[in-house]
Amino acid sequence: MSHHTPLGSSVPQANCLDLWREKNDQLVRQVKVAQESGLPLRRQQLAQDALEGLRRLLHSLQGLPAAVPVLSLELTVICNFITLRASLTQGFTEDQAQDIQWGLERVGETLEQLEPRLEHGLKGLWNSILNASSLLLELLPALHHLAGLQVALWLSTDRLGDLTFLLQTLNGSQSGASEDLLMLLKTWSPPAKESDAPLTLQDAQSLRDVLLTASAYRQGLQELITGSLPRALSSLHEAASGLCSRPVLVQVYTALGTCLRKMGNPQRALLYLVEALKGGSNWGPPLLEASRLYRQLGNTVAELESLELLVEALSVTRNSEVPHLVIEVELLLPQSDPASPLHCGTQSQVKHLLASRCLQVGRAEDAAEHYLDLLALLLDGSKPKFSPPPSPPGPCMPEVFLEAAAALIQAGRAQDALTVCEELISRTSSLLPKMPWLWEDARKGTKELPHCPLWVSATLLLQGQAWMQLGAEKEAISEFSRCLELLFRATPKDKEQGPAFNCEQGCTSNVALQHLRAAALVSRGLQWVASGQDNKALQDFLLSVQVCPGNQDASFHLLQTLRRLDRRGEATALRQRMEAQTMLPQENATWSLPLYLETFLSWIHPPDYETLLEEFRTSLPEPCDL
Repeated sequence: MSHHTPLGSSVPQANCLDLWREKNDQLVRQVKVAQESGLPLRRQQLAQDALEGLRRLLHSLQGLPAAVPVLSLELTVICNFITLRASLTQGFTEDQAQDIQWGLERVGETLEQLEPRLEHGLKGLWNSILNASSLLLELLPALHHLAGLQVALWLSTDRLGDLTFLLQTLNGSQSGASEDLLMLLKTWSPPAKESDAPLTLQDAQSLRDVLLTASAYRQGLQELITGSLPRALSSLHEAASGLCSRPVLVQVYTALGTCLRKMGNPQRALLYLVEALKGGSNWGPPLLEASRLYRQLGNTVAELESLELLVEALSVTRNSEVPHLVIEVELLLPQSDPASPLHCGTQSQVKHLLASRCLQVGRAEDAAEHYLDLLALLLDGSKPKFSPPPSPPGPCMPEVFLEAAAALIQAGRAQDALTVCEELISRTSSLLPKMPWLWEDARKGTKELPHCPLWVSATLLLQGQAWMQLGAEKEAISEFSRCLELLFRATPKDKEQGPAFNCEQGCTSNVALQHLRAAALVSRGLQWVASGQDNKALQDFLLSVQVCPGNQDASFHLLQTLRRLDRRGEATALRQRMEAQTMLPQENATWSLPLYLETFLSWIHPPDYETLLEEFRTSLPEPCDL
């Protein structure tokens, strides 16, 4: 351990310190000039030159024996160097942690009884130095400033336990002290530096305010994700009242809007979203949240307008604001996470959301156009890789094709739908000869493409519907038959083999398989009815009821056919079974069908279902024992 070097013991050293201090101040002033420069290249060059100057100055200071006059300037230079480097690289690195540790170890050389605790790492080193009885007051302002940078580094890497411990130590208490991060930051009061102290790029008090705002926002966002809404609201209000740049304020206001919407206060939520949209050019998150809010309020027109504006906003390249050459709140915010309510995704993901919502609310023409735009966007470049649907944000490419075809059929554009289906078939044609093995792999869950058989079957089903719309009876029946041939090769997954693989929105493959079979059988049966072949239709309707028990639409079409064939006893018995089934308590489904299949099923649902059922009830006699 080095001995204390008495202050002013060497005139040359004192003169050097004065020169080095002046060099530090000159470099700080250079950075401030760089900040105000309107020329990006000049700004960058001045800042880089200053960073290199601080690096050389730090090496010179670290060549001297550790002593209070040297350390006071050295710690200030370390703080300026870390601040400028983190700002230029827009992040913290392990090198900066080493810079902090080196500075602490230099301070430790002037203190007694420190060596045994160095092995505890940075956390132990901070604890030893801040609690050392021999620590001189002259070093406290610079040490607190350095501690603020340590807090920033640990906050950016989510080391909240170490961060809390350090703040407790800075506040002079540990055992029994509060672990509330925001309260600890509010309590922390960095010592004021002397008026003649070396210049700093950012003082400790300003850094503390940035840390408080960033911590409040991070904490509020996490509480929002986990559902602790009242606490999230409080944390986000704290962030909004802090040092926020316009882009950060947009995020905070958007998060407040999300929180208030979830708390059932849509009008206050809307006020915050309006303020967020006024606050800057990053309109993505507030527009997406506005669409969710309008959807919750049932305002479909405003919801879709918000999504259309969001698609436009994501297509524009935003000019990001030039960061200040200090530690800012943005530097300490978490990386974009798909689970975050502020994550608005890519332009194609939002375009898909817009298209699917149009399809769901009955705006088929708009949906068709949006889907065609989406396919053009997605297919621009190399062929997309087919893979199982991700867990959020949405469906995979084949399902987008299927949704597009369904939207086109819904809009009366059967020929365009056939074109889309043919494109999908061409992209999966190489798999068709392997379909029996794919079904087996799907049943066992051993391959990466378990959905492919369902995709191909659904494509054939939609092609059949398109031919029906075009009045091509023969082609329609042919496509439905091909679809059924593929579907009936599949064996539903046995329960003991584990959970079935997942389709879009959490639907199991077995559920989708059942409904696809029923839809294909009912569709072919309706085509037989249209051609006057009721006996063939009866066979398909009977089978559809067997493969998908409880499917009311299949039962209804079977009932109509039995009545036309004058099989009144069977029709009456079926009608009563249907009525008894509607009286049973309905279980809440834990799954939902893919959108393309939901859309198809709506086509085979009788529009006047209840009226016709009442007509059957009055026209058919009570059943006799069969």
